[in-house]
Amino acid sequence: MLAGIGTSWYTWLEQGRDINVSEPVARAVGHALRLNRSELCYLYQLLGISPPQTKATVGEHPNLDLRQVVDECLPSPALVVDSLWNLVASNRSARLVFGLTDRDRNLLTSFFCREEIWSRYANPDRMARMAVAQFRVSAARHYDDPIFNNLIRTLCAQSEKFTQLWHTHEVLDARLSSKEVDHPEVGRLSFDTQSWLLDGPDRIRMFLHVPHRMSDTRAKLEALLAAAPHHADVAAVADRATA
Repeated sequence: MLAGIGTSWYTWLEQGRDINVSEPVARAVGHALRLNRSELCYLYQLLGISPPQTKATVGEHPNLDLRQVVDECLPSPALVVDSLWNLVASNRSARLVFGLTDRDRNLLTSFFCREEIWSRYANPDRMARMAVAQFRVSAARHYDDPIFNNLIRTLCAQSEKFTQLWHTHEVLDARLSSKEVDHPEVGRLSFDTQSWLLDGPDRIRMFLHVPHRMSDTRAKLEALLAAAPHHADVAAVADRATA
């Protein structure tokens, strides 16, 4: 009765008979049974239909101390972004290597609109092309979101390079597997990069930059961390992860 379906039909559903179950009916049954999100997705899989999509809400993140997660990666630079590449968390190494400060709220705007960050990359044009193509995939669910549209307008207004790349409509499956940074204090840093989607409704992603095994990058990172003062404002970006 709560699901708005007949007793006989529901009995057939429980018995696994060959009947067609629409998504609205599956959702109604799940709500009537008070299934949580994981249980509802499991029901959809059993019925052979696509699981319900949870709309991402920018700024909502799992109840997880992401600052502790990225700090455990030291001395490797690590940072976490949401699906619009807003900076959720970063460790001290990432901020020192990439020149991030408490002003940097979004990785794309920082990269395309701050020359001091753009100039640190050994091959910024390659980095720019890959970043925009990957961001297009990441943000696909936000095309009707005013926050997304405002971000694109801001980037196009402030960066001709971003505008050119955005209008190519390029989509790339390949992730950046390597990255080189010319740091003003310690010189060339070489990284192998990896990324993972973290559990949560808004598909936040963690990027880890592992020092290239055949380089002296790890030693340079350790020297950089030891020499740099650990001011409170340096940790301001990461503090937003627990706000």
